[in-house]
Parts: sequence; C-alpha cells; structure tokens
Amino acid sequence: MQAELTVAPEILGDKIRKPIDRRTKMWLVRSLVVVFWLGSWELAATHWIDPFFYSKPSAIGARLGDWFTTGTAFGSVWTQLFITLEEAVLGFAIGAVAGVVLGILLGRARFVAEVAAPFIKAANAVPRIVLASLFIIWFGLGLTSKVATAVVLVFFAVFFNAFQGAREVDRNLVNNARILGASRAQVLTSIVVPSATSWIFASLHAAFGFALIGAVVGEYAGADKGLGLLIANAQGTFDAAGIYAGMIIITVVALLAEWLLTLLENRLLRWRPPVQSDVHQI
Repeated sequence: MQAELTVAPEILGDKIRKPIDRRTKMWLVRSLVVVFWLGSWELAATHWIDPFFYSKPSAIGARLGDWFTTGTAFGSVWTQLFITLEEAVLGFAIGAVAGVVLGILLGRARFVAEVAAPFIKAANAVPRIVLASLFIIWFGLGLTSKVATAVVLVFFAVFFNAFQGAREVDRNLVNNARILGASRAQVLTSIVVPSATSWIFASLHAAFGFALIGAVVGEYAGADKGLGLLIANAQGTFDAAGIYAGMIIITVVALLAEWLLTLLENRLLRWRPPVQSDVHQI
C-alpha cells in the first residue's frame, strides 16, 4: 500500500508532463520549418532567383502591410475580405444543408438512390470550376454567381459523406428500434442522423475550403469586389507579391474556419468514444 502511494504521483506527473512536452516540441519543430523555409526563400530571391517572378517574403510582408494600412486599389482590404467571406459562408451553408439532407434521404431510400446514381455521378463529373463562367452569365457579376459556385463545390463533398454515413448505420439497431415501435421519422432522427454525424463533420472540414475556393474562383472569373479580384488584378499587373498576399489571407481564413469547425465538432460529438486519432491529434 505504501509503495502504491509513493509511485502513483510520479506516474500521474509523467502523464501530465508528456503531452505538454510533446506539444511544445511539435510547435518548436513547426516554427523552425517555417523559419528555415522563409529564410531560404528570402536568401534565394536576393541572390539567385528573380524576385520579379517569384517575389520574396519581405516583399509579401510589405504588400500585406500596405493593404492593411493604406488599402488596396479597390478600397479597404477588410471590405474585400468581408465580401469573400459572405459568399463563402452562404455557399457553405446552402451546399452543406442540401448535401446533408439529400445524402441522408438517398442513403435510406435504396431504390431512389439506384435510380439517381448515374445522374449524380454525371453531375459530379462536370468540372465545377468551369461552371463559374456559366453562373456569371446566368446571375451576373454580383454575389449570387459566387455563392452558386461555392454551393456546387460544397454540395458534392458533403453529399457523398452523408450518403455513406446513412448507409453505414447498424441494421440490427434499426431493426430493434422498429420492433420496439419506432416510426420511420424516429429512426431517422434518433439513429440515422446521429450515426452519420461523424461522416458529415469529416466532410465539413474540407467543405469550407471548397466554399472559399468557389468564392475566389467566381471573383477571379468576374467581380467588382473580393479577394479573387485582388489576386486577378495582381496577376494582370505582374505583382507576384500581391498574389502571395491574397493567398496568405485566404489560408489564414481557412485555418480559422477549420479551428472553429473542430471546436463545434468536439462540442457536438462529446458522446463519441475517444479514438487513437484524438489522442495524437495533429
């Protein structure tokens, strides 16, 4: 008994210290990789490669500072960012809801799914980026054409995961629920939807990135505001630093959205048993 009391705090201390040490080391290595990459790029652009084509970190930082302090050629960078975010969020919400609803319904209706399968595969095979030009003809240069592009990109990413999630529901669990008198609606809301939630959230992490891509591509094809317009203008004026600056802003927004989605997922799926990937989360 005495030995247990002596050893237990040490074991507990190791368990507390190890994750902290591992996380610190991980961020240290990540920081070193970034510093090495940026330093190598800056050095190469100063001495060996042409910064006109490849730019360099100091020029990109100066362009970002210029955009956030004095504004862009099309007004405040915050306005451009807000427009792109508005398009992406609307496209993400509409595409995700449509993908989840249709995915779950078709996942539970085998005959309808078999009838619709060739049409869905054909629609998925259409190069969706090209649709941005078609949407501009249909809806003009405003918000609607960019939202439509984002919706198309998000929908299929979410639909296939929701469909597969609804198909993977334990049949024995569904049969037992029906034997106990559960209606179709109760089976759907109490068993199918919760079982498919993990699949759906897995697709949502990538879906917001697709929504951003749709919004930016739509702006790139034709717009009067947005980050895609800034990138298109930078390309037209051979401003490589401007292109990189636009890419960095979009990347930061995507990472923040990913962080928020992870927080939401962890909150909604607290009932889920921990898996190995949760322990060693990247």
